[in-house]
Amino acid sequence: MSFDTDVLISGAGAAGLTLAIDLARRGISFRLIEQNAQPFSGSRGKGIQPRTMEIFEDLGIVDRMAAAGGPYPPLCQYRPDGTHKMSLLTEADVFPTPAEPYAAPLMLPQFVTEAVMRERLAELGHHPHFGTQLVGFQQDNDGVTARIEQQGGEQVVRARFLVGTDGGRSFVRHALAIDFPGEALGVRAIVADVRLEGLDRSAWHRFQFGAPETQVMICPLAGTDLFQIQAPVALDGEVDLSPAGLTALIEDRTGRGDITVRSVSWSSVYTMSARLADRYRIGRVFLAGDAAHVHPPTGGQGLNTSVQDAYNLGWKLAAVLSGAPEALLDSYEAERRPIALNMLRLSTRLLGEVKQGTMRRDREARQLDLGYRGSSLNVPGSVSGKVQAGGRAPDAPCRGQAGQPTRLFTVFHGPHWTLLGYETRDWPPAIAGVRIVTIGVGHELIDEEGDIAEAYGIEPGHWVLVRPDGYIAGIIPSDELEEQLSRYFAHVLSSPPNVTFRGS
Repeated sequence: MSFDTDVLISGAGAAGLTLAIDLARRGISFRLIEQNAQPFSGSRGKGIQPRTMEIFEDLGIVDRMAAAGGPYPPLCQYRPDGTHKMSLLTEADVFPTPAEPYAAPLMLPQFVTEAVMRERLAELGHHPHFGTQLVGFQQDNDGVTARIEQQGGEQVVRARFLVGTDGGRSFVRHALAIDFPGEALGVRAIVADVRLEGLDRSAWHRFQFGAPETQVMICPLAGTDLFQIQAPVALDGEVDLSPAGLTALIEDRTGRGDITVRSVSWSSVYTMSARLADRYRIGRVFLAGDAAHVHPPTGGQGLNTSVQDAYNLGWKLAAVLSGAPEALLDSYEAERRPIALNMLRLSTRLLGEVKQGTMRRDREARQLDLGYRGSSLNVPGSVSGKVQAGGRAPDAPCRGQAGQPTRLFTVFHGPHWTLLGYETRDWPPAIAGVRIVTIGVGHELIDEEGDIAEAYGIEPGHWVLVRPDGYIAGIIPSDELEEQLSRYFAHVLSSPPNVTFRGS
């Protein structure tokens, strides 16, 4: 049976757009559908964590994101006696380093983030199909037959794989009968994007500090003229989200009559819960993003985890579609589900801290230390040192042999694997899909300031294999490289190479 596309992606939010961009740059055919007639218009996920910034650099949109947003403002917490205190959301000593070029989170409303991603997708020759709903699917050993509805009627689409990035109420997850266990957290809240008068834009304003059930937080949204209002509300009953209703809520909770909501561009009432899908895959159908995990919004973790789900899955789907063994896809759930479980625990803990009056975001929230230390994709017997298999591959400034300054992230940029040889005498021949780069005097890159040595802590003669998603697959001594790479690449590349060294 012929196929209409390789991958059908249901849901054009952050996860679906990330997957689409990654597949597009790899030359994989896909169709991205979204049941809503228009793009999402709210700010819901407004924090882009440093690890996600690194992913956006690889996808070619990090500078566009930074230009559209801005840093988080300081937090101004008002006490009942009328006094207030100022504090930072992150530690004061968070600065970029050679190994970690993005230090603090970026504030960017979700509707702007997704608009930038759609722009990037258009540059790659693709766009989401809005007003197109997945209404049913069946799978067999070779692919998925899906039924989709749009204004013109129903259509059948045959794809090799289906990915559900269709949110917390995921049709794909329900159709697969995948359990979604978890707990309700006993908090119902409003979130609204508004234009208002009476507050300056230099701080994130938090009123009723110390009284969690009646607090209200009003945050200027970077890159816009909007403020985001967040406030807990009663567990049941109607909530007036009109400008007059929100103005009254603010006055009731702040005692101030000088704050006036002039217009509401988007609003929502939601009940917080923490849930995690029992499985991320059945056969040729996958879940990613909120379809696989929902969580309280505290800590700015959800959108970032969704982007990283798709970034993990994209290169694996592309590899298998190009001829790599299908067993590679088993690593998606094995790597990403434990990350989501820890994210749910973090978000829930931070929710408890917010109730107690604390809003500090420590290093864990920035997601730079997440990794896959126990992954089946790690090279067996890999050398461990300052970095190790499954960990994030650090950045480092260096210089090319022709004299120009560059960075390791520039070397990693793109859909390929990277093999870094540190002060090696021999190197393997070219391998399709792998960029081989040697470091040292007389080599391609010169570690002029010792930043690579500092970040990686590797010894001369060691090779670092970096996955397409920027994680270390293994650190291998030269005398083991031929055997290790030949064996390893048989499981992850479409055309496993015969690795034989050539001398310098």
